[in-house]
Amino acid sequence: MTKPGNSKPLTLLVLGDSLSAEYGLKRGSGWVALLESRLKNDRLNVVVVNASISGDTTSGGRSRLPALLAQHHPSHLIIELGANDALRGLPLESTRDNLNNMAQTAQSAGAKVLLIGMQVPPNYGQQYSTRFAAVFATVAKTNKTALVPFLLKDVADAPDSLRLFQADRIHPREEAHPTLLANVWPELQKILK
Repeated sequence: MTKPGNSKPLTLLVLGDSLSAEYGLKRGSGWVALLESRLKNDRLNVVVVNASISGDTTSGGRSRLPALLAQHHPSHLIIELGANDALRGLPLESTRDNLNNMAQTAQSAGAKVLLIGMQVPPNYGQQYSTRFAAVFATVAKTNKTALVPFLLKDVADAPDSLRLFQADRIHPREEAHPTLLANVWPELQKILK
């Protein structure tokens, strides 16, 4: 990892949806903002560009990525997309294809990729839930990217998890975001080295 004073900073691009775009939170309290603070506190020379948009799908991310790569030239990319695909009932094959395309496009541009997985509630049916979660592992394995299996681990599956969510029961409250960062940090640290 680059320390302050060493050459130019690394650029970390975050391509996500509302979970990364601070939906329903005060600015500066989401996990991406907490990540920026952590990098600064650890004296790591990394610039974070949060290109997350609430409601974005893997298709939206795929279409936006080339311009973001050209503009920011990131050394690292976090892809946190897919939840809205599931909420809209989009075919798993298109989610997988879009994630594969984004990983390959970023790698071709010289960026190391961290894929953040998601899970859907069991009311979608056990088979769909299992297949959806497997998409992320498959894409990570195919493209040899780093993987966080489930962004909401210890939040969505916590005892009394409803207290950690906003009234919509989809978006985590501010106090859950340190846990989201804790889920991402170990895998991100590995690829920043």
